[in-house]
Amino acid sequence: MSDALARLTARLAETAPGLRVETGPGPTGPYAYDASNYRVPPQAVAFPRSTGDVVAVLRACKETGVPVTARGGGTSMAGNAVGPGVVLDFSRYMNRILHIDEAAGTARVEAGVVLDALRSATALHGLTFGPDPSSHSRCTLGGMIGNDACGNRSVRDGRTSSHIEALEIVTADGVRAVADRTGLHPVDPRDADHVARLEADVRRLISDNLSQIRTELGRIPRQVSGYQLHHLLPENGFDMARALVGTEGSCAVVTAATVRLMATAPAVALLALGYDDVVDAAEDVTEILRWSPSAVEGMDEAIVATMRARRGPDSVTGLPEGRAWLYVELDGDDQTTVTARAAELLDALKAQGRMTGGRVVDSAAERRSLWRVREDGAGLAARLVDGRESWPGWEDSAVAPEDLADYLRDFRKLLAAHELTGVMYGHFGAGCVHVRINFDLATDEGRAAARRFLHEAATLVVARGGTLSGEHGDGRARGELLEVMYSHRMIRTFAAFKEVFDPEGLLNPGVIVAPAPLDADLALHQIQPLATEFAFPHDEDGFAGAARRCVGVGRCRSDAGGVMCPSYRATGEENDSTRGRARMLQEMVRGETVKDGWRSTEVKDALDLCLSCKACSSDCPVGVDMATYKAEFLHHHYKGRLRPRSHYSLGWLPLTSALAGFAARPVNALLRGPVGRLLARLGGVTTKRRIPAFASRRTLREVLRAAKPEEPAKALLFVDSFTRAFRPHVAGAVSRVLADAGIRSTAEDGLCCGLTWVSTGQLSVARRIMARTVAHLDNGDERPIIVAEPSCAAALKRDVPELLDTDAARRVADRVHTFAGALTELAEPGWNPPPLPETVVLQTHCHEYATFKGRRPADLLRRLGVRKVDEAEGCCGLAGNFGFEEQHYDTSMAVADLALKPRLDELDGRAVVADGFSCATQIDHLAGDQGVRALHLAELLDPAADRPGETP
Repeated sequence: MSDALARLTARLAETAPGLRVETGPGPTGPYAYDASNYRVPPQAVAFPRSTGDVVAVLRACKETGVPVTARGGGTSMAGNAVGPGVVLDFSRYMNRILHIDEAAGTARVEAGVVLDALRSATALHGLTFGPDPSSHSRCTLGGMIGNDACGNRSVRDGRTSSHIEALEIVTADGVRAVADRTGLHPVDPRDADHVARLEADVRRLISDNLSQIRTELGRIPRQVSGYQLHHLLPENGFDMARALVGTEGSCAVVTAATVRLMATAPAVALLALGYDDVVDAAEDVTEILRWSPSAVEGMDEAIVATMRARRGPDSVTGLPEGRAWLYVELDGDDQTTVTARAAELLDALKAQGRMTGGRVVDSAAERRSLWRVREDGAGLAARLVDGRESWPGWEDSAVAPEDLADYLRDFRKLLAAHELTGVMYGHFGAGCVHVRINFDLATDEGRAAARRFLHEAATLVVARGGTLSGEHGDGRARGELLEVMYSHRMIRTFAAFKEVFDPEGLLNPGVIVAPAPLDADLALHQIQPLATEFAFPHDEDGFAGAARRCVGVGRCRSDAGGVMCPSYRATGEENDSTRGRARMLQEMVRGETVKDGWRSTEVKDALDLCLSCKACSSDCPVGVDMATYKAEFLHHHYKGRLRPRSHYSLGWLPLTSALAGFAARPVNALLRGPVGRLLARLGGVTTKRRIPAFASRRTLREVLRAAKPEEPAKALLFVDSFTRAFRPHVAGAVSRVLADAGIRSTAEDGLCCGLTWVSTGQLSVARRIMARTVAHLDNGDERPIIVAEPSCAAALKRDVPELLDTDAARRVADRVHTFAGALTELAEPGWNPPPLPETVVLQTHCHEYATFKGRRPADLLRRLGVRKVDEAEGCCGLAGNFGFEEQHYDTSMAVADLALKPRLDELDGRAVVADGFSCATQIDHLAGDQGVRALHLAELLDPAADRPGETP
C-alpha cells in the first residue's frame, strides 16, 4: 500500500467510520475494467451509502492527491468508469428512489439507481424515463448522466440531458451543491460564497467564448463529444444541470438527480424490415422519420447469426429475409390507429424499392425476442459465431440522420482500406452507428494500425458534420481525437471549464481534458498459452481466450430476465458476478496484480460463490462459461494439495452412493441420526439439510427389469448416478412414457457422466470416468441416448467432448437428449399423453436451460396442453454440491428466495415439476414439510400414474 493510500484510508476511518473501502488485487481487480478496451487498476474501491460518505472521500482525496472516478454499472464502452485512484461504486448502496412526484411528472433518485428499477417504479403511475440504453437492466442513472446516454427510442426521446431537472453534486473539494436549470446553488449556506465564485467563473468563461460555443456545439442531435457548454448560453438560460450532463465525472461527482418523466404510450406497433445491407437500410431512414417513429434501430446479419448459434434457432423469430434489418416502432393512444399507420408505412417503404421484406410484428413474444437481439448487440458482436473477436473504440460516431447512408458508404471504404471488418448496429433514426471492429490491440503493430484508423475515422466523421460520440462519451477512447473535431480555442475552453470545478485535476483524470493517449492502458496483451484439461475448442487462445470473452457489457448484473447470475442476484457484489469473476481470471492470466497464477487465493475467493449453473454460457451475450472456467481453475489450484472436504464427500458421490445401494436401509437409518450429522460435518456438508435417502439396488433392478422393451429398442435410456442412487422410480416412469410416445428404450446402467468430479475440479478423475463411458457408448450404435437427469445430460452433451476432445466423445454427445428434448424431437406424430393439470409450477434445471436450447420442459408442457406454466425463472439455489456445502448454505437459500420459494409459497395445490435432482431436493427442503413433492416430468406424463393436481 502506497503512503498516499495509507493516509487516505486512515483519514476515511476518522471521517467516515462506516464507509466500506476495499484495497488489494482481489476486491479491486474487477474495477480495473469497464466495457471498454481499457484496464486501469485502482488503488481502492469505496462503496458510499450517503452523500456524506462521498464528501468524506473527496475531501480525503484532495488532502492526499489521490484521483477519484465515479462509477455506476461499469458498462461504459469508452473507458469512462476506470481510474487510477479511488473508484466510487454508487450501484452497491446509493441506489434508492427517493421520491416520485406523479403530479409534477418527476422523480428524485440516487446516482446508483438502475434504470429498470426506476422504470418499474414509475410504471405504476403510468410514467417512464425516456432514454433507454440497451443496458437498461444494469446501467445506472448516474452513469447515464455521466455520458449523456440515449438509447433505442432517442429518435423521439432524445438524450438524458433533455430529461434532467436538477443534479445534486459534490465538487472536487467536497462542497455540496445543486445544479439546476438556472445555475448552481449551495446545499449548506456556509458554502454560499464558494459556490457563487464557481458560478461567476463559469459565467465569465461562457461570456468570453460565446461565438465559439454557438458555432461549434449543439449542431446535430447526437453531438455528445466534449462538454455541452451551449446549455450555458444566455439564450438557453444558463442551464447548469444540462451542462454537467455528459462531463463523465470529470467536473463534479453526481450523487442524486431530479429527472423529468413522461407518459407511457398505451399502443405500440413494431415493424421488422429486411435489407441487403446496412447502407440500403440507412437510405430509408429519412422517409421513416417523416412518420414520427419512437424508434428506428438497425443491425447487420452477424449479430443475428450469433444469437441463433448461442441460444438456438428459435431465439430469433419474426425477421423478414435480409442481411440487415431495421426495427421501426410507432406508438400512440389507440392500437387500431397505430397498427394502421404501421401498415401504411410498410406500404410506403415497399414503394421505395430497397427492402427485401417487411412485416408488422403482431406477437408480443416475437417483439420481445427481436428487441433482445438488438439489446445484446454489443455483446453478440464482440464474439461472433465464427470465433472472430471485435472491439469498441469507434463504436459511437454519429451524423445527421439524412447523412447516414453516405457516411456508412465512406466508412465501409475506410474499413476496407485498412483491411478491417466491422459489425454494425445502432440508432439509425438518430444517425448514431455502433460498430465493433476486429482491431489487433494486443501487439504494437496492431495498436499502431488502430491509431491510424481512428484518426482517419475521426477526420471522416467530422468532414460529414458529425461527432466522435453520440451517446457513449469520449472517455479514454476518443479524448485524444477531440482536437480533430474542435478548434484549439474550444479545447482550451473545455479545459478552463474543468479547471473551475477541479483545479487540481483529480476527478476522472485522462478523460476529455488532458486526455490520455487513446492507445494507453489497453487491456489486451500478448500472452503465453496455458496448459489446460478442457480443450476450449471455441477459443483461439484456449483458457486465456475463454476468459477474454468477457468484454464487460454486464448483463450478468441484471436482477431479472434469464437465469444469470444467481450469486450476483443474491449478494449484489460485483465480485460475485460473472463479469467480476471473468475479470479476475483475466488478471490471473496477465500476472501483474494477481501473481500466483492457478494458486491465487484472490481468484479462488472470486469463484467461491459461483454455483456452476452454466446459465452464463447461454445468457451472456459473449458466451462466458464460468462453470467450466471454475472447474479448470479448481483442478490446477488443488493439484497435489489437500482439497476441501466436500470435494471428497460430494465429488465422489457416484461411487459412495453405488456402495450405499447395497445396504440402503441401514445406511439411511444411520444417516438420519447423530452419526449422520457427524459424518456431514466431517464431510464439509451442512447439517441444515436432510441427506436424501439412498435407493436399494433391489429397487433399481426391479425398475430396470420392468423397463425392458418387448420389441427392439429405438433409444438408449442412460441411467445416471442420481437417478440410480436416489430415485430409480423416475427411470421407470421415463421408460413408460417413452414407450407410450413410440420411443421404446433399453436401459444402460453402470455408467457415469463424471459431473460431480467436474464441478469439484477433479478433472483427471472425470476424464477417466468419461473415457470409460464413451468407450462403452461409442460402439457403432447410433440410437439416441436419453438421460432423465438434465445435469448429467448436459455433462454428456458438453463437458465430455470438451474435456476428452475426441471424435468418439463428440459422436456420443451428438446422440444425447434430455427427456423433454426426446419427447419434443422423437415422439411419434399424434402422441397424446394422459390428461394433464391446467396449471403447473416448473423449475427448469439450469444446465438444461443453458445446454439444450429450444427443447425445454416449459415449451413441451404448453404444447401438450398445460394452459399455464408458471416457471420459476432462475436457479433453484442448490446447484449440485454447492447448496450442500456448509459454507454455501446461506447463499443457496438466498438464491432460492429469488424465484423458486415465492412460487412455492403461492402453490395452492398446483403440481410442481422439476426434472433436476438438485431442484427437486431444494423443493423438498423448502416445502417438503407442507407435503409438497416435486415430480419429474416423466411422473407427470406417466400413463401408469395417478394424475396429480387439477384436471381439465
